[in-house]
Amino acid sequence: MKLTLLEIVQDILNDLDSDEVNSIDDTVEAQQIAQIVKSTYFALLSNRNWPHLKKGIKLEAYADLTKPTHMKLADNVKELSFVNYDKRKLNETRKRYEQIKWMEPDDFLAYTNKRNSDEPTVKVVVDFSGIDLLIRNDQQPTYYTSFDDSNMVFDSYDAQVDDTLVAAKFQAQGYVIPTWSPTDDFIPDLPDEAFTLLLEESKSRASFKLKQVQDVKAEQEAGRQNRWLSRKAWRVNGDQQYPDYGRLSRKGKRDSTFRSR
Repeated sequence: MKLTLLEIVQDILNDLDSDEVNSIDDTVEAQQIAQIVKSTYFALLSNRNWPHLKKGIKLEAYADLTKPTHMKLADNVKELSFVNYDKRKLNETRKRYEQIKWMEPDDFLAYTNKRNSDEPTVKVVVDFSGIDLLIRNDQQPTYYTSFDDSNMVFDSYDAQVDDTLVAAKFQAQGYVIPTWSPTDDFIPDLPDEAFTLLLEESKSRASFKLKQVQDVKAEQEAGRQNRWLSRKAWRVNGDQQYPDYGRLSRKGKRDSTFRSR
């Protein structure tokens, strides 16, 4: 059962034997607890990949001819799952989406450094880090990497088709961090079965931080809920096997959605 932020705060205040409130802004303690719930919520989001947060992602283009294969990943993307690109050739109308594979930065450099910078099909591109990259301009991308975990760099582009890689030609999916609203009717973006964990974890933290008392029962229940959720698979196709999308999943094994980090 999903709970609003006010309902969670009221439940915790009741357990702490504190004053009742009709809004999280009624008392300083209620505001403190709301902040504890927020920090607990984002801690839960950070230690696993929740299925409902896996969404389609739009990459942001720089539209900069000096960086034709650089794309920016939005700040709210926690982890990228896969990237496809429309590799159609000049004058082709049929879309040809193919997967672009991840390469570790050192492997990416070793791979691209084999290219001859004197050839007209190789463009020297200066990355945001200041290093030179040898980028091919006569073929669609095959690999990508990142030197700062924010900007993505692809190994090539086809200048006959586009002057730079085009954001609209990408298909990407990953885990997106939801927003938070400090309002009474805000409902944290979690599955129904995870609200008990959020409530008990918040209770335990609030008891210790505000009352300097350890809430053993809350900690026990939070631990039980955490163990149960760590074993729980997807609601649909629970036994489905997932393909290898590079560094972010393991081929032949279940997706790492509920794998603690």
